[in-house]
Amino acid sequence: MKMEEGMQLIDENGKFNVEGLKDFMTATGFAQCGLSYAIVAIIGPQSSGKSTLMNHVFGTNFKMLDAYKGRGQTTKGIWIAKCNDMKPFTIAMDFEGTDSNARGEDNTAFERQSALFALAIADIILINMWYKDIGLEHAASRPLLKTVFQVMKRLFKPRKRTLLFVIRDHSKTPFEYLETAFKEDIDKIWDSVAEPETSRSVVLSDFFNVEIAALTSYDYEEENFKEQVARLRQRFISPGGLTGDQREAEPASGFFIRAENIWKTIKDNKDLDLPALKVMVATVRCEEIAEEKLRQFTTDDDWLALKRAVQAGPVSGFGAALGSILETYLSQYDTEVIHFDQDVRNAKRRQMESQALEVVRNAYDTMLEHLYSNTLESFKTSLEQLLNGGEGFVASARTCAQSCFLQFDKGCEDAFIRLSGWNVSGVRGTVSRHMLSEMMAKYVKQFTDVLADEVQSLLEAGEADTWVSVRNLLASKTDVAESELSNAHVDFEVPRSEIDTRLGYLKENARSVVERKARESAATGRVLMRMKDRFAKVFNHDENSTPRVWTPEQNIEEIERKALSASLKILAVMAAIRLDNTADQIENVLSSSLMGAVPAVDPLASNTWEEESNMRQVSPNATLLTPVQCKSLWIQFTADITYIVNQAKSAQEARKQAKKVIQQMFRLVLLAMMTLLSAYGAMGIAAKPEVAAVMKEVWQALAVLMKDLGPEVLAVLKDEVPKALSFLGPQMVAAIMALLTKMMARWR
Repeated sequence: MKMEEGMQLIDENGKFNVEGLKDFMTATGFAQCGLSYAIVAIIGPQSSGKSTLMNHVFGTNFKMLDAYKGRGQTTKGIWIAKCNDMKPFTIAMDFEGTDSNARGEDNTAFERQSALFALAIADIILINMWYKDIGLEHAASRPLLKTVFQVMKRLFKPRKRTLLFVIRDHSKTPFEYLETAFKEDIDKIWDSVAEPETSRSVVLSDFFNVEIAALTSYDYEEENFKEQVARLRQRFISPGGLTGDQREAEPASGFFIRAENIWKTIKDNKDLDLPALKVMVATVRCEEIAEEKLRQFTTDDDWLALKRAVQAGPVSGFGAALGSILETYLSQYDTEVIHFDQDVRNAKRRQMESQALEVVRNAYDTMLEHLYSNTLESFKTSLEQLLNGGEGFVASARTCAQSCFLQFDKGCEDAFIRLSGWNVSGVRGTVSRHMLSEMMAKYVKQFTDVLADEVQSLLEAGEADTWVSVRNLLASKTDVAESELSNAHVDFEVPRSEIDTRLGYLKENARSVVERKARESAATGRVLMRMKDRFAKVFNHDENSTPRVWTPEQNIEEIERKALSASLKILAVMAAIRLDNTADQIENVLSSSLMGAVPAVDPLASNTWEEESNMRQVSPNATLLTPVQCKSLWIQFTADITYIVNQAKSAQEARKQAKKVIQQMFRLVLLAMMTLLSAYGAMGIAAKPEVAAVMKEVWQALAVLMKDLGPEVLAVLKDEVPKALSFLGPQMVAAIMALLTKMMARWR
């Protein structure tokens, strides 16, 4: 016997092959496995590739369908085979298709019996299903599983098994959706089965682990199919896999007795008889009537008008109007099926309700979309109006949120379809999150605009404590924002965790705004302009902000050094972002390199701030101006301020020369007057004609004295002469000023 080809355990007539099983167990060594073994079974529709799947996954050689000979019945009854390369020792069971045409009317009984046998005897049951049949009650084995679950609860003690649904010819539907839908469906089937009165309540997890796998088409995507099957096989053979921790209540040597007794119990169980004739008739007729009423509903003029209306906008009374139309056809169904089996007619009514609700679901969803968009737009508009009216941000947001939720809830109540039981919490949650997002967007914009302006002002001021001020500003602003938004989140009905996430974003965004403004302010042109402005302010004004007069007593070099130091502070402030409150030596490095002795090794000849070993290195992300850029800026800066310094020096030199000229003027005029006084006396000067001659010589001497003076000295003289020679009297001073004016005109 070739063990991978297996042997027929139960034939198509339901006869159990006891002797064949004993021979199989002896030949394969199954009887000596003790408690270390596993049973894997597969059930599913005829010609769905069950044998092919078992052969690829478990290394068996069950007889497979020949596609070129048509889709006939290949496996008859139940077959078993030894799996290759499986630990622990694993037996595969291949079952006859559950919807075989070859059996005719005997199909239902044998499929339920064989399926129950698989669930009772196997540790892992693969349920093979076509992807295209998902959602069809019969194709999804719902009636079969319900019957099996009923008998499992009544006849068998709980023992953990695995149900592995294998979806064949899977195409586009996301696997995660299939997995969730299947597990929910299985739970519903289990819960719908009544508990035996003599048994404690049991849950599905007491009996089964539910797993899902999906495979592409073997015929059209063979390579992809084989890759997926290989991964499925890994789930069985990997350590701790699906067959890795099976525990049987009985040793393998007694398997043939247990298997025979289970099959006998199933064959003798009356719960698995075919449905009564009246149930079959009721099923057919109730389904026909339900389909007819559903068709009439889908073509109903009132429904179609309502469907068109809701596409254009929200419809007042939508739920009541649609519910009334649905109730009309459900009542007609109830009247026509009154004499059929109650369980069947109720089941088909529920199915009709479900199908009708599927028809109207798109219109209902459209109605909710209108409510959603109108509510969100109302929130945006009312929030903008309140803010423009001067209301506080948080108070405005809370007022708008409460009003808009009330508006949305009333709309949902008006749109609700009583039969549906649909929950709008998901849409309401979306509305809440989007209103919160809108509020946050406005808040963040307002917050960051104010923050950006204040940070820019601090950076442009360029004081020594600029970054301390920036850090304090950032901390205080974010603290206020956190407090305000924390108070507002309750009205938006979102979890605290979501608010925390958004606050985290706000803090990150605030930091980014500071860094962005720092980088903008650190543009070389802007830094250079602020340095020159700072230099001019300090250089040209004293501590009281009074413009300096460049008298000979002023120490221009000392003043220049002070102004350079003040400008260098701006360069140091703008060299790096300092939001971490960590000390650095940038200012010291700049000061010693640019204003001190020329260093042997230039620390500014680098693109990074490599600092002393006991200080941190400024990271590239925090660097605004590299050492090389700082040096280049300083060179350009010192070149640009040379004119200012030279002007000051020229003004000072002009005052020195003017002072000398005034002294000479004073001596000249004084000498002339003393000469006249000694010759004529004080009373006789004005009467003597010789005075005019003496004054003429004085004017000529003054003209010679001022002939070679530059415009700067003349300008100073114009300011100083009236004060210095005021003792000469207004006429004499006026004459000297006229002479100065004439000399200055010569320079224009």
